[in-house]
Amino acid sequence: MASEVTLLLQEISQGGDGTNREALDKLLPIVYDELRRLAGSFLQREHAVSIQTTELVHEAYFKLTEQKKVDWENRGQFFAIAAQAMRRILIDAARQRKTMKYGAEKVSLDNALSVSATTAENQNLLELDTALSELEEFDPQQCRVVELRYFAGLTIEETAEVLKISPATVKREWTIARAWLYQKINGD
Repeated sequence: MASEVTLLLQEISQGGDGTNREALDKLLPIVYDELRRLAGSFLQREHAVSIQTTELVHEAYFKLTEQKKVDWENRGQFFAIAAQAMRRILIDAARQRKTMKYGAEKVSLDNALSVSATTAENQNLLELDTALSELEEFDPQQCRVVELRYFAGLTIEETAEVLKISPATVKREWTIARAWLYQKINGD
């Protein structure tokens, strides 16, 4: 199946403008379940997100198929870019929720805790995104490792394959990046 995905991705890339419709139509059924698993993984960590799994998969797939200048190499690269697309969709949704004025609405005492919890979780997601953007400025490789491991749910070996580095390097970068992000977000 992985080689079939790679072949279809290469066919899409060779379609000139990157939109080989026949290859795209064949690709979706093959990757759909894995995209749903990936989206579900994102949404489990981000409880405040009001996007459903299917909506996140469809939005991410749409963004992926709109990519005109991607030279698709393999399945791992596809899912890495899918993870980045999902991250952006969730961050955009969190930003939109943050701009809503919760105070303008009357909130019952029963709902007050869920509203404040949702606001806090949105803030955590935005803080993580800000910290990742900062990490990317001085160490892009560590940022990619975090995106692939945390957001895409790839194993150390899969991450190494996508980034074309050794598993030992992935382990080291993952450990350093997690510690840096923890300190950046929590200030400890």
